[in-house]
Amino acid sequence: MKDEKYEMKEMKKFIIIPLCIFAILPLSAQRMDDVAVHSKYITVVDEYRPAPGQFVNMLPKYEQGDDAARMAQKCTESLANDQRDMVCLGGYGGYITFHFDHSIANVQGQADVMILGNSNFEGNSEPGIVMVSKDENGNGLPDDTWYELKGSADVDSVGKVVYGYTITYQRPETEQADGKTSTISKDITIEQYIPWTDNQDQSGYVHKNRYHAQTYYPMWVNDDTMTFGPQTLLPQNGYNTLVYPKENWLLQSLAWGYVDNKPNTETENGSFDFDNAVEVVSRQPVKIDFVDFIRVYTAVNQQCGWIGETSTELLGAEDLHLDTSMQRLKEILTGIREVKSSMPTDAAYYNLQGLKTTPSYKGLYIRNGKKVFFK
Repeated sequence: MKDEKYEMKEMKKFIIIPLCIFAILPLSAQRMDDVAVHSKYITVVDEYRPAPGQFVNMLPKYEQGDDAARMAQKCTESLANDQRDMVCLGGYGGYITFHFDHSIANVQGQADVMILGNSNFEGNSEPGIVMVSKDENGNGLPDDTWYELKGSADVDSVGKVVYGYTITYQRPETEQADGKTSTISKDITIEQYIPWTDNQDQSGYVHKNRYHAQTYYPMWVNDDTMTFGPQTLLPQNGYNTLVYPKENWLLQSLAWGYVDNKPNTETENGSFDFDNAVEVVSRQPVKIDFVDFIRVYTAVNQQCGWIGETSTELLGAEDLHLDTSMQRLKEILTGIREVKSSMPTDAAYYNLQGLKTTPSYKGLYIRNGKKVFFK
């Protein structure tokens, strides 16, 4: 797709704009990085925490000494600026968090962001759920409340979806094939490979197959267990159309609202509307005007024979209305009027909500009644 850019006048590293005594009108966005040209594509991957899976430690590739920060950086190198190198999230619960160089506006009645998966054809769905968050505390980190974007399963699979689902994986005890003949698939070398338990009194294993010899447990994770949730568990969508030992797995696509669910050939297949934001467990609708962080996690817990675990893959994401996002941000950032204010005059920095803070990311702050841009 043709890259669209939004031109902005280049700013110096540190610009001070004098203001009189002022109060900030209700502000709804936190991020507008000080760059000459804003992009509609992912800028930075903040977190990468995959669940165990056959492509973990491979997409992206783990190298000795890598830690969580380095693995997130590798994901940035794979996805930022429309690079479109695949990143795998592993089994149920595995996730990735990313942001753009600006807050993305919620345009009513329109899709707001497109997220590309790896579902190349119908019947190859590995659905991931999208979560969104606003940087309400203004610290530039994805540590505020998260909301999910509801999908078709909330409507057509009532009673089959588990809300508030939690799963815990254990580090495998061995990487060596057990020599036993699998009753699930001839390509499985260890059936009881990585144990998992959940909060529904269920348990099982991530199987190991002959196609991927590396450990499936993230090698940079020091803990012997990994827990994900509470989140949403979608119904299983894969089944073997043949009879064992023959295998022909079909992973049925859901109607709408999930990453890596349908082919990327149509924009609407990977498009998401912030109007669909809901609280994670209660599913109460949430009105959100800007989104600063986006998270995607694998939403199905299933093993499909020689195909292995269902694992959502990502190729990238983009703001579907960059010009509108930038225009609304400009309107907010200039929406300061002179009124009598009780804000103290001192050397401290404040975010755009008037909260005292320490500058930790590029953007706009207030100091001594002046707007300060950090680059």
